[in-house]
Amino acid sequence: RKMKTKKMKAKNKGMSTGLGKPAKRCIDMKGKWKTIDLDPSVFSEEGLEGLVCFEELTDYRLINSEQAAAKAAKELKREKKKKKKKKGKGQQTVKDTVPEEQPNPESSSDLEKEKSGQNKVTKAPHKKAKNWTNAALSGSEDKNVDMSAWKDLFVPPPVLRALSSLGFGSPTPIQALCLPPAIRDRMDILGAAETGSGKTLAFGIPIIHTILEWKHSPEKPNDDAEPVTKVESLYLPSVDEYTKSAEEDQEEGVEASKENDEDAEDQNQGDSDEDEHSDVEDEQLGCVRVIKNADFDFDEKPAGAQSRPLLGLVLTPTRELAVQVKHHIDAVAKFTDIKTALVVGGMAQQKQRRVLKRRPEIIIATPGRLWDLIKERHPHLVNLRQLRCLVIDEADRMVERGHFAELENLLEMLNTTHFNPTRQTFVFSATLTMVHSLPTRLLQKKKKNLDQRNKLEILMEKVGIKSKPKVVDLTRKEATVETLIETQIHCQKDEKDFYLYYFLLQYPGRTMVFANSIDCIKRLNSLLVILDCTPLPLHANMHQKQRLKNLERFAERENCVLLTTDVAARGLDIPNVQHVIHYQVPRTSETYVHRSGRTARATKEGLCMLLVSPDDMMNFKKICKTLGKDEELPTFPIETKCMDAIMERVNLARRIEKVEYYNSKEKHHNSWLKQAAEALEVDLDDDLLLGNAKDEDADREQQRMVKGMKKELKRLISLPIFKNVMKTKYPTQMGKLPLPQMPLAGMESALTRVSTQKKPKTSIHPRQKKQKQKAK
Repeated sequence: RKMKTKKMKAKNKGMSTGLGKPAKRCIDMKGKWKTIDLDPSVFSEEGLEGLVCFEELTDYRLINSEQAAAKAAKELKREKKKKKKKKGKGQQTVKDTVPEEQPNPESSSDLEKEKSGQNKVTKAPHKKAKNWTNAALSGSEDKNVDMSAWKDLFVPPPVLRALSSLGFGSPTPIQALCLPPAIRDRMDILGAAETGSGKTLAFGIPIIHTILEWKHSPEKPNDDAEPVTKVESLYLPSVDEYTKSAEEDQEEGVEASKENDEDAEDQNQGDSDEDEHSDVEDEQLGCVRVIKNADFDFDEKPAGAQSRPLLGLVLTPTRELAVQVKHHIDAVAKFTDIKTALVVGGMAQQKQRRVLKRRPEIIIATPGRLWDLIKERHPHLVNLRQLRCLVIDEADRMVERGHFAELENLLEMLNTTHFNPTRQTFVFSATLTMVHSLPTRLLQKKKKNLDQRNKLEILMEKVGIKSKPKVVDLTRKEATVETLIETQIHCQKDEKDFYLYYFLLQYPGRTMVFANSIDCIKRLNSLLVILDCTPLPLHANMHQKQRLKNLERFAERENCVLLTTDVAARGLDIPNVQHVIHYQVPRTSETYVHRSGRTARATKEGLCMLLVSPDDMMNFKKICKTLGKDEELPTFPIETKCMDAIMERVNLARRIEKVEYYNSKEKHHNSWLKQAAEALEVDLDDDLLLGNAKDEDADREQQRMVKGMKKELKRLISLPIFKNVMKTKYPTQMGKLPLPQMPLAGMESALTRVSTQKKPKTSIHPRQKKQKQKAK
């Protein structure tokens, strides 16, 4: 109870402070104060002259005053952090627009809906990470296109809206044939189409449709209650361990998601008095709880986030392809509330765990990192029985023997302990149906030992497709696109550098150079850097951030060279790649098709050139036989008059690269030995050092020699090789007369140069040339 007074005297101040202020701090009022009817004669007694009335509170709760003050301080800090975060992002806070008078609950909820819709629209561009795929998508933003061609393909309206804004007015053939059976009939899809034909949206749109359908269904099945069949596996933990700890892990996942949600603390006040009391004690003692890599999620969490399962899983062979697939799916699903997550190696695993705590509906992953998180029993990956869509992109590469052992474990788990009969499977590749002829030595053996099944049947067995799927095969017999012009140059192994440097000088543009080994890429990178060609390397030994950064730079620059292994051979949609050079002939026909498919995408023209040495002839003949290329490829035209100057430059650059390579190797090896000797406090024998511990004079002499070679190379690079590089007004330069028939660099593209050349009936092999010369 409390009493109201008109004006208290000094002697009554203790009573007022004792009854008033502590009551406000120690009592949590749930009801309202009510006045009590008293006899008026009570107010006439001595000492109660200033008393007006008594009030009574029946609905209340006692709380700890220190704990309440600490909680209020926490809320104040949290509000300040929210304001700073929103100001940093350039977003206006909602509080600035709310008037002082509180509106009705209905109107406030409407305002919140409108503001959340506005925030979603403004946040859309912020979510776009810098990526080479933006170059292909940003050019067609905010276009309203006639979408009548998509009418009978059962595409959801939000996806149609996104396709219209991206400028995709009509589906590609693979999309038109895959979408109806996938969306309407829910069939498993095996899709084979040439490179650059739009296979990503052929499986991305059905996944989005399935998730939207699941969200709008009134009754969502609870697959957790289904009994698990006991199947023993060589790779997986026992089923008993899965079923025993599934509930515990799910509870941990719910707790973890509550930790990330800032508003979860405000739902129930004082439910756990012991925890609150411990928090207060920590604050009284001045203790600080340090959380490493804390993640603050300021976005509002949608209702039912804790029970949201994983519905779509996309598996890709390379990290770069996974990044690209995520960007394409996000672009099509930008008008929905579907969340996607990227789980690949080479990036921070802790950050990926936090992203998975938000329970995204779609995960795009590489098998290795995904299997690591599954073995760690992440809450979002514990139960995959609710998985509705499984996609295996570039499937023929993924299921190759000896590659992606984690994928075999994952597929075994999905087809046994976590089997879902309603799951839909998508399998796509440009070389899915490519048939190889067996060698004669195998055909001559007994047929019992040979697997007579075709490639698709073996693939279906490995993936676990049991029902009859829809097979869509749009590949040609040649497997490459019609707009691709294929050429070759027969040369010796040590002459490949000459022709590569000649091509890069004569035909500038966006060029990808493929090699079979990382060491070859490193050597080419050092050589072209010395020759002032500014190449960008890409291989598996690089850090993932550097790999993505080099891809972005390659997509931004019009005149650039990307030196890469087969990491970038499959799936990457880099815009306007004009040339693909096979510095080393690929070992398989599939790799050749995928490498060449980086150019001539989406009905555009492109050039592919093979540098064939005697060591590559076996692989070259095998590729021609498999792809049905009976005639020899046309030879790329080379101006032999320029080759002397090219060879002079490249040979000098090779000498510089060789000296620098051995020097760096010696320094790395010797520094490691010296550090180890110092740590062990032992004397180092000079015989263990590379270079036999050269003295300072020899080292200085070598540096002087390298400096002179670099100066000479710089002079040679400044000299003209082609007509339009001539920078002098005199008819001669450096004492040499320019050749009258010198070609013009950059004035004619490589495509037009090949097309204007008369196609020879037969290509003469270097060995045949030698035989003819001997006969003469």
